Amino acid sequence: MDFDTAHQFVLQQTLAPSEDQRETFIACLRQGRPPVPGQVTSLLLALKVLYDALKDQPALDRTLLRALLVLIDDSNHLYRQGSAEGVLWPPLLADDLTRLRQAARAIITGPMA
Repeated sequence: MDFDTAHQFVLQQTLAPSEDQRETFIACLRQGRPPVPGQVTSLLLALKVLYDALKDQPALDRTLLRALLVLIDDSNHLYRQGSAEGVLWPPLLADDLTRLRQAARAIITGPMA
């Protein structure tokens, strides 16, 4: 996966307009459905590509930053909200969300010195 593909994928999975987001990662969580198989793996790969490409950059694009914040905050909120409403999430989804949050945070904060 190259940078442009990774960038576009993350934006599409998190910030796509309502009419385009039936099967996006964030739309599935909003609807109380688990992500489509392979979606988390693809997001993790895209985040790694973005991290590698952006780790030495002093600033981030605002749109990408919004998408990363959706992964960090909204996905966790939607997971907890679904759990409170009785949604039976896949057993490993909580761990997957933790990995996504960590990868997104690493892009925002940059490499640790």
